[in-house]
Amino acid sequence: MAKRDSFSSRFAVLVALIGSAVGLGNLWRFPYLVGTNGGAAFIIIYLFFVFVLCTPIVFSEFLVGRRTQCNTFGAFKKLAPGTKWNWVGLIAVISASCVLAFYSVVGGWTIDYLVKAVTFRFTTSDQGQLASMFTDSVSSVWEPIIYLVAFLGLTCFVVVKGVKDGIEKFSKMVMPLLFVLVVAIAVNSLLLPGSQKGVDFLFKPDFSKVTAETFLNALGQAFFSLSIGCGTIMTYASYVSKKENIAVTSSLTGVFDTLFALIAGVAIMPAVFAFGISPSEGPGLVFITLPHIFAQMPGGSVIAIAFFVILFIAAITSSISLLEVPVAYLKEEFNMSRGKSVTICFFLLLGLGVLSSLSQGVLSYFKIFGLNFFDLFDFMSANVFMTGGGLLLVLFVGWKLKKEDFMDEMSNGGTLKIKRWFLECVYFIVKYVAPLVIIAIAIASIIK
Repeated sequence: MAKRDSFSSRFAVLVALIGSAVGLGNLWRFPYLVGTNGGAAFIIIYLFFVFVLCTPIVFSEFLVGRRTQCNTFGAFKKLAPGTKWNWVGLIAVISASCVLAFYSVVGGWTIDYLVKAVTFRFTTSDQGQLASMFTDSVSSVWEPIIYLVAFLGLTCFVVVKGVKDGIEKFSKMVMPLLFVLVVAIAVNSLLLPGSQKGVDFLFKPDFSKVTAETFLNALGQAFFSLSIGCGTIMTYASYVSKKENIAVTSSLTGVFDTLFALIAGVAIMPAVFAFGISPSEGPGLVFITLPHIFAQMPGGSVIAIAFFVILFIAAITSSISLLEVPVAYLKEEFNMSRGKSVTICFFLLLGLGVLSSLSQGVLSYFKIFGLNFFDLFDFMSANVFMTGGGLLLVLFVGWKLKKEDFMDEMSNGGTLKIKRWFLECVYFIVKYVAPLVIIAIAIASIIK
């Protein structure tokens, strides 16, 4: 059997994991959730959930992947042979595929809007025209499908080259660029007249606006942003050296993911306030409101190009990590070549993506449980597969995996000087707190 591919260094692992975590959730979802949930109060609650609850769950995914050096299905088969626990790994494969079924469509929209920015289509400040432009683009038949094919094709092009020559090289190239561009746009937003209101909105908490839904949204965003329950962390961790410090690497992933989300907020919210736009515009903030702002901003055409480059990079680094989950499964469980695995995934996801895309237009009438295909894949991945997969993961690590194996892997066989009380706290959260919280999220989401 050929030697399994792997990342070459800690930096390579970090940029790949950060690329996986930093996605449209940071640029598209996080700003409008901040805008609709009271600004800084939401951020404080979000930070608490990320570092107190979600990071220990990330530890668990990382631990399972690195300990087994297998795809998600093979990992549970190796740790619990002869049991049904390997279905947890299969759920992760389905979850990642389900996310890609609609995420690739949105990725296609980012390419579409990058093309529009490069061809200077955002010259009108009429928000009604920009809203019509977005609606016409996503509801047409062929245009979004062409961009969907381009986005999926680029994702497959990187993944087919492997971990070291594809994912690692691409991540090393684009992630530094991503941070430089978003910081540059943030600085420009801060220099706009009236931007201070946006800064106050982000960083001065107003707890009078906090409701139970604020906590639900903050926790859901933390799960969504860190890609918990869809196998990306576990799959990437399976390519990581046994010498890597799980606690440090996982924590840094959370830190940089959160840092990027905050910088993205600074890049967007001060500009929103400077031009008198409501901070609670919702998902249309990225594709309608920001082009409206770019059209009025000095040098707005250049900033629009930079922004949609950022949006595209964030989207494709996440889609690469998602695609690696089913590719690794097919490659290792069915003894396929990487090329054949990627090809099968491409055509399967293209079919699901076309259904998602057409559901914004000609297939909008076709609904399952009251949801079109796009919303169905979104709901199933976020509320069923990711939530269910995350719950089963922590139950496995907390209740099935031996505690000494948990401690052994976290401490690299006792070679790392990690305080015992810290490991005990992490284990307690994974075993007792995380399952209860995930169940609460699931119940609240269903009720909502």
